[in-house]
Amino acid sequence: MNPDNQETFDIQGFLQTLTTRPGVYRMLDGEGRIIYVGKARSLKRRVSSYFQRRDDSPKTRSLVAQIRSIEVTVTQTEGEALLLENNLIKKHRPRYNVLLRDDKSYPYIFLSEGPFPRLGFHRGRRRTKGRYFGPFPNASAVRESLSLLQKIFPVRQCEDSYYANRHRPCLQYQIKRCTGPCVDRVDEASYQEDVRHSVMFLEGKSSQVIDELVQRMEQASEKLEFEQAARYRDQIVNLRRVQEKQYVSGERGDLDVLAVHQQAGISCVEVFFIRGGRNLGNRIYYPRHTTHAQPDEVIGAFIAQYYLANRTDRPVPPELLLNLEPEDRELLEQVLGERAGRKVAVTAKVRGDRARWVEMAVRNAEHALKAHLATRSSQQKRFEALQEELGLSELPRRIECFDISHTQGEATVASCVVFDNNGPLKSDYRRFNIENITPGDDYAAMHQALTRRFRRLKEEDGKLPDLLLIDGGKGQITQAEAVLGDLQVAGVTLVGVAKGASRRPGLEQLIISGHNGAVSLPPDSPALHLIQHVRDEAHRFAIAGHRQRRAKSRRSSPLEAIDGLGPKRRQQLLRQFGGLQEVVRAGVEDLSSVHGISRQLAQRIYDTLHPDEK
Repeated sequence: MNPDNQETFDIQGFLQTLTTRPGVYRMLDGEGRIIYVGKARSLKRRVSSYFQRRDDSPKTRSLVAQIRSIEVTVTQTEGEALLLENNLIKKHRPRYNVLLRDDKSYPYIFLSEGPFPRLGFHRGRRRTKGRYFGPFPNASAVRESLSLLQKIFPVRQCEDSYYANRHRPCLQYQIKRCTGPCVDRVDEASYQEDVRHSVMFLEGKSSQVIDELVQRMEQASEKLEFEQAARYRDQIVNLRRVQEKQYVSGERGDLDVLAVHQQAGISCVEVFFIRGGRNLGNRIYYPRHTTHAQPDEVIGAFIAQYYLANRTDRPVPPELLLNLEPEDRELLEQVLGERAGRKVAVTAKVRGDRARWVEMAVRNAEHALKAHLATRSSQQKRFEALQEELGLSELPRRIECFDISHTQGEATVASCVVFDNNGPLKSDYRRFNIENITPGDDYAAMHQALTRRFRRLKEEDGKLPDLLLIDGGKGQITQAEAVLGDLQVAGVTLVGVAKGASRRPGLEQLIISGHNGAVSLPPDSPALHLIQHVRDEAHRFAIAGHRQRRAKSRRSSPLEAIDGLGPKRRQQLLRQFGGLQEVVRAGVEDLSSVHGISRQLAQRIYDTLHPDEK
């Protein structure tokens, strides 16, 4: 496992809060993109396995190296998780999931006609006479259902051509997965009874089937037919396992399910999105300023702000299911109905399957808030460890980190990221396009970025950091000391984060301003983990800015910056030489030979394209 990735995500802290219940997990990269969706019978066991293995495939190692966060949805059963996983994969198409090339039609289970009909897999147009059950979320769900049906009710699944040409029982008969109608091993009445039970099962009437099987089991037991009673018992057990109600895809229309949960003065709102009867996933929100608000106030305010924000990606569904009724429910229904142009129902008192929907949302909100609070607690411990390791008199409340990014001196960009006790403070992030320095001079770039940043903070009475991290060694620290001294910035602890001799994560050396020598922290130090997290975020932010600036510069021509060289002359020049590359190779005499280009202008063109020769 990549130690750098482990710090960025805090694997251990996350796993401690993870439930053992079934559900779906979504792995996200540093840009917040979903890169993998999976289901699990036990979320904790399955997710933990990714970070415990040593001999994974290259694909798995690459996946784990990119994980920066994991989101989970807790479900009632593993079957629900399977359906939800399929929905999420279709929606997000994560790069590490296996994706179907053709996803235009859903598969069905097909029951043919005749005295001894067959059950089989079907996809495509439904032209053959018979009954079709579905659609199912994917082919594997159909195959799994057929396999389970075969164990419970041994109805044949062979093709009609195969069935018509049998002269002796096949292997399915020998392993008791078929009653052998092809060779008259079962009468039509008994076979049709298994067909009837299969149809009831596929129609969702499993409780009636179970009642019949229970009655038959008791009758067989009274007659001392224990082997037959055991067969009925096994059918009942298998039937209860496979026919658990699928609350993830139980609705037919469009609705949102919202649940609010409060703990330690923090509120969490969980929103499930149901469209066309399919669960498209869930989102978690942490409204601010809810310390003294009641849960029903929070859910009411959230609904108003969320659905009335004039955003096309937040359509108002016909119905909202809530775990608590807001005080202004009727007003919300009226306003939301006006916005949607139709009636909108806001409902908190639900029963049956809908109550289970709400219960699932509540459980997920509780789990998410528990993990959120644990993460905040872990962050606090890291800040406390950092205070102790650096010998700070007070707990640092604000950390800033600077990094420089360029490609051989081109499009140099400096980044400034900000962290507080709650983690990244992205609204305070800043980037600086570095100009008028020798390309590749990281010291000058750092000096310019720090000067611009702290001069503005001084002029605007902005918040100064308690701790200033610089990605670099003694040279960068010297530049930072000079800037802070010139601007008379006091009370800021300055620390350089230098890569170790092998440049491997965990071997960083800390260069503390005013101290002799470098300090090395143990690889498992929470303080080092925090520093790595901040440093890596600054590095990511700088690279992203550099790539944007470089792409922008490469979309424009350097000829555009030359005074006296307008669009027509640029076009004439490029046509005469066949492109910019040949213009760069040309000398002053060659350039001045082009109509409209004087010798003085040719010299300016040459000097602009050859800055190193000045």
